[in-house]
Amino acid sequence: MGSGGAVLSEYVLVVYLLWLTILAGRACSQEAQVPCFFIFGDSLVDNGNNNGILTLARANYRPYGIDFPQGTTGRFTNGRTYVDVLAQLLGFPNYIPPYARTRGSALVRGANFASGASGIRDETGNNLGDHMSMNQQVANFGRAVQQMSRYFRGDFNALNSYLSKCIFYSGMGSNDYLNNYFMPDFYSTGSDYTINAFAAALLQDYSRQLTQLYNFGARKVVVTAVGQIGCIPYQLARYNSNNSSSRCNEDINKAIILFNSGLRKMVDRFNKGQLPAANFVFLDSYQSTKDLVLNARSYGFEVVDKGCCGVGRNNGQITCLPLQQACDDRRKYLFWDAFHPTEVANIVLAKKSYTSKSHSYAYPINIQQLAML
Repeated sequence: MGSGGAVLSEYVLVVYLLWLTILAGRACSQEAQVPCFFIFGDSLVDNGNNNGILTLARANYRPYGIDFPQGTTGRFTNGRTYVDVLAQLLGFPNYIPPYARTRGSALVRGANFASGASGIRDETGNNLGDHMSMNQQVANFGRAVQQMSRYFRGDFNALNSYLSKCIFYSGMGSNDYLNNYFMPDFYSTGSDYTINAFAAALLQDYSRQLTQLYNFGARKVVVTAVGQIGCIPYQLARYNSNNSSSRCNEDINKAIILFNSGLRKMVDRFNKGQLPAANFVFLDSYQSTKDLVLNARSYGFEVVDKGCCGVGRNNGQITCLPLQQACDDRRKYLFWDAFHPTEVANIVLAKKSYTSKSHSYAYPINIQQLAML
C-alpha cells in the first residue's frame, strides 16, 4: 500500500476509535444532552489541575475529597464540585477530567481547565504561588482545539459545528477581589483603582477572554457571577469581632455587586448581536448563595458561618490542613472550609441553575434549556 493509503487507513482507524469512544460514553446510563463540556474557572471548580504545580492553592490531600468516590483528586471540597454535579445533570457518564491529564481523542468529550487561585487578571493569586490565569486557560483551550482538529481531518468548519453544540462554563472574578483588590499588602490595585474602575477593568478583560472562547468555537456559554464572598468564613474570621460573628464584609459585597451587574449587561450584549449565534447564560451566584444562607433550614443547613474543616475563628482563619479532622455531619454545613461550599451546597446550586425558571438564578434561560438549543 502506498504512503497515501497508509495515511488514509490511519485516519479511518482514528475516526472509528473516536466515535467508538463517544458512542460507548453515550451508551452508559443516559445519553449526554450535549457532546462535550468545557470548564474554566478557579478553585470552586478546579478538579486537579493545580496538583502538579508549585502553589499553596492545592487540595490533593485528605480530608479534601473525603466523600468523593475517587478520593482525594485535587477538588477543593469534600465531594463533588458544582460542575461535577452539572455534568451528571447533563447526562455525562463520567466526570469531566482535568486538562492537565487529558490529551488526544479524550478532549472531544470535554476538559476542565480551571485552576485554584486564578483570576481574570494574570497577577491575581500570585500571593499563593503558581496557577493558570484565565488568559492561560483560554490559551490552553486554543491548544486543545488544535489537537481536536486532527480528529476532524483539519476541517475547522466541522469542528466548529461540533463545538457549537457543547456547553462551556466560566466562573471567574472571586480571586480578583479576594487575592488581589482587597489584599493591599500584596497588590496595589486597591489604591490604583476605585471599585467602579476596577470592575470596569475586569469586565473589559473578561469580555476579551470570553470573545476568544467564542472565536475558538464556543456558542453555548454559561458565565457565573461572583458569590456573596463578603460572607464566607474567611471574611467573617478576618473582619468581625467576637461580638458580631454574623456580620459580613459589606465593602467586598458592594464591589462584587458592581462587577456582577456589569457581567449581566455583558451577557445581554453578547446575546443581542455582539457575538452572532451565541447563547450566553448568566448565573446569579450572589443571589443564589444569599438565598442558601437566608433559607438555610429549608435546605437542611444548620451551620452557615463556619467551615466544616479549618482553623481559628469560624474555621476560617486558615484553610483545612492535611489530615485534619473535619466535622462529622457535613450535610449540615454550607461551607466545607474557609472559602468553598460543601458537596451538598454544590448539589443545591447546580440543580437550581439547571432547572430554575427564576431569572434570579439563571438568565435569560436555564442550563437545561441552553443544552436543548
